[in-house]
Amino acid sequence: MNINWMEEVLKRKEELIRDTQQFLRIKSVLDEASATKEAPLGQGVYEALQYLLRRGEAEGFTAKNVDGLAGHLEFGQGEELVGVLCHVDVVPPGDGWTSDPFSAEIRDGKIYARGAIDDKGPTMAAFYAMKIVKELGLPLKKRVRMIIGTDEESNWRCVDHYFKHEEMPTMGFAPDADFPIIYAEKGIADFDLCQKPVETNENGDIQLQSFQSGLRYNMVPDFAEAVLLVKNGQSNEIKQYFEQFLHTNGLNGQAAVNDKTVTLRLEGVSAHGAEPNNGKNAGLFMASFLARVSLDKNAQAFIRFVNDYFVGDSRGGALGVAYSDDITGDLTINVGILSYRQETGGKLGVNLRYPVTNDMEQTKKTIEQVCEKCGFTLENFSGLKAHHIDKNHVLVKTLQRVYEEQTGEKAFLISIGGATYARSLNAGVAFGPQFPGRPDVAHQKDEYIMIEDLLKATAIYAQAIYELAK
Repeated sequence: MNINWMEEVLKRKEELIRDTQQFLRIKSVLDEASATKEAPLGQGVYEALQYLLRRGEAEGFTAKNVDGLAGHLEFGQGEELVGVLCHVDVVPPGDGWTSDPFSAEIRDGKIYARGAIDDKGPTMAAFYAMKIVKELGLPLKKRVRMIIGTDEESNWRCVDHYFKHEEMPTMGFAPDADFPIIYAEKGIADFDLCQKPVETNENGDIQLQSFQSGLRYNMVPDFAEAVLLVKNGQSNEIKQYFEQFLHTNGLNGQAAVNDKTVTLRLEGVSAHGAEPNNGKNAGLFMASFLARVSLDKNAQAFIRFVNDYFVGDSRGGALGVAYSDDITGDLTINVGILSYRQETGGKLGVNLRYPVTNDMEQTKKTIEQVCEKCGFTLENFSGLKAHHIDKNHVLVKTLQRVYEEQTGEKAFLISIGGATYARSLNAGVAFGPQFPGRPDVAHQKDEYIMIEDLLKATAIYAQAIYELAK
């Protein structure tokens, strides 16, 4: 059957753009303050879920609301199920936008809104893809189901709840990342490394009163502050030494002297924790400076631990856990939070991403052994297992063919350190909507989707759904 998928999309272009704008105008940010029994993650997220379910019902899909945490839209018949995993929640808009982040304004062929590329624009593309296949009355041997999540940007409570109660698709894709195809995702572990209290703390002439850097495990911290109590009149020397350190390392920051207190501030460069080397970790730079100062015993032990095992080493070499494979590349370590208080000691919040063939249990044991030796404990461990689908799987082969037919370009396979909903499927990949060479504007101010890309992605998804379900 020879179908011109792009032609089918263009017939519905105005309607698709209008629905995408309407969908983007819903402020679907997690808001537990407005949560109710029917809207457990807040009113905005629930409104977006309801919008999609009602819109689906109007198109003749079978709609189901799964306790306000998730939902689905389904059509077709057959034993097997093809899943399309989307999410309607968005991250907070932040400041500095050119237009209102929920106005979905169109400028220069782009729709600007929070969620435009992540993930409400792509969700609407997938919705229209399903609508096209259904309206063409094409014969299918499988059911097609859009699974709608509401908590992807936070804790994944939606898919966790959904798959406890609903069927697992035979195979499927998540339109929430990059084209061509993401077939492997690293495992992710978050944990704290906590300093054990030292019985006797010899307070030297320079005491570290506090040190704070970073707010999230999965971000490279871009700011650090340390407060020193200096009893020996060396305050101005420390200030000069710090300024020299900033200059040598090409960093911005300042030192403020107030009587015996010296407050040091340092700016780094933020980046996603999946590749710490893309940023400059302000906390690690601060620790590197503090290692040159003769601190009190407890603080010294903390700073030495940070320097010996993490400064200049995002691959776990010093910890003895470095690992790499051909599928997903290197194990990476991001120290996203560093904190120290004189009364309670120090703590590191770590985000570790490991290749699909890495044994995480062994990695954890190795880190615990290092901690034991240095007076630390590993606590609050949580994570997501690695995800990988064989490159010869029928899902991968089908999507490669569809992508190549639609774009005329090679459908190479990608592995990532991030996490998409694809990993909640037994056999799932992430598939678009970001085309190669396009800037990544997800989570940024002035987030947008190019209308040309929205249409192109819809055509790709329509053919993909048909090929997988026919």
